[in-house]
Amino acid sequence: MREHEIAVIVGGGAGVSASCARLLASEGMKVAIAARTPGKPALQQLKIDNGVSVYGCDAADEESVANLFHQVKSDLGNPTLVVHNIDGRTPSVFRKEITEVAAEDVKATLMNSTYSAFLVAQQAARCFLDNEIDNYGRGTMIFTNASAALKGFPKSGAFAAACHGKAGLAQSMARELMPQGVHVANCPIDCAIGVTQEDGSRQHWAAGETTDDNMADPDYIAQAYLQIHRQHRSTWTNEVVLRPWTERW
Repeated sequence: MREHEIAVIVGGGAGVSASCARLLASEGMKVAIAARTPGKPALQQLKIDNGVSVYGCDAADEESVANLFHQVKSDLGNPTLVVHNIDGRTPSVFRKEITEVAAEDVKATLMNSTYSAFLVAQQAARCFLDNEIDNYGRGTMIFTNASAALKGFPKSGAFAAACHGKAGLAQSMARELMPQGVHVANCPIDCAIGVTQEDGSRQHWAAGETTDDNMADPDYIAQAYLQIHRQHRSTWTNEVVLRPWTERW
């Protein structure tokens, strides 16, 4: 197992990003988490409780992403794990027929999702290729994705395009960079994600009769990501679809 690892999580919230930050920090990694709004209470709590470094970053802006990685390398060191956890969806593109959805809203979704994934992955790849190779490679790039990466739902063309774009980016990167020792994985979450509330329950608008129905626990998503990162380079996974046992697919 590697020592003194640095992880970067781009996209900050109380769900998957926070779960990843807590787990990776508990495993001895130096963790950086970046968001457009770094002052979010959930992120500041990670800083206090888990020693996570919090940064401001607009992941859809090339200069902002480049500055983030430059600062992380200066503060913590060169990363060996980067997680892009931004789906980029905007409510205005959902349940809209292709003839009525606004082009600007589609553009915003693609910029926040696929384009930001490219910018983050580009910087991550440059960092990884500077690392020495070991039995686990030089570094791991993980993309959180969604059901729309696997199936385009009606009246959701913009989000389907964004998710398919991220999947294609991940596959292309994997085929290019695996021979150079860089592990790339696309991880569609084919379900709702239940974020733990203050009372300890996990609630979501798409929950079933209990909080264990039709929802993924972000703490276990984080564990899956860590398992991917720790795979021996002789048996790398490049796509992992996560869904709860009750999910129909």
